[in-house]
Amino acid sequence: MKFLIISLIIIFNFQTLNAVEFFGKFKQGSFILGKINPNSTVKVDNKKIRVSKQGYFAFGLDRDRKNNVIIKIKENGETKIIEKRVFKRKYEIQRIDGLDTKHVTPPPEVYEQIKKDNILIGKARSIDTPYDFFKNKFIYPVDKYIITGVYGSQRILNGKPRRPHYGIDFHAPEGTPVKAMMDGVVTLAQDNMYFTGGTIIFDHGHGISTLYMHMKDINVKVGQKVKQGQIVGTLGKSGRATGPHLDIRLNWFDVKLDPATILN
Repeated sequence: MKFLIISLIIIFNFQTLNAVEFFGKFKQGSFILGKINPNSTVKVDNKKIRVSKQGYFAFGLDRDRKNNVIIKIKENGETKIIEKRVFKRKYEIQRIDGLDTKHVTPPPEVYEQIKKDNILIGKARSIDTPYDFFKNKFIYPVDKYIITGVYGSQRILNGKPRRPHYGIDFHAPEGTPVKAMMDGVVTLAQDNMYFTGGTIIFDHGHGISTLYMHMKDINVKVGQKVKQGQIVGTLGKSGRATGPHLDIRLNWFDVKLDPATILN
């Protein structure tokens, strides 16, 4: 009987220590995938987040995150608090000179369009569905490319510092087929946004979305379900682009994440 009690205590402690798994590095800009008992509730920085039927959940850390992450897990009436340190990153500085003025400072007459575009993008990124496509391995959106821009880099255009770049730029010939990186549902498909040109946003569940911009052709529509690897359009240079490339973004709701953290 004594041996049985000791064995049960050991099993209980092992299960407690392994109650949650994290996949991803706790550093600025990272996507974090979690796995837990499906009956648990999870809060990240005091915000309750979805847990899928299989026990998966996801969240992200923004570019300039400084504070540790506080994760609260409640199961069977007991609450466990996990604190994770967030590691800093160094970001590149990119200088681009000789640009047309319209590519640096938009004229006043387009401000209304920019405002409307931002509202559409914000609504698409705010969707919180039970899909759990995000738990699977993402693929690259084009087959042959040169990376010309990375997440977090600070761009200085014609000598003027601009907001950090929040995506990855894939340079390839105009018309190159573009693939869906993961299963998802189209929540935005616009041909001609001011900054982003031909733009698609895919919902992968739990607030995780990907955005493709500067597309030449768009072959999908809002509400359409897509499968990983499906051709969704072609690479272009629409919007505020200096040449043909695909700029992809990754978000957890309004938190801008590094797409490299789902590809690598």
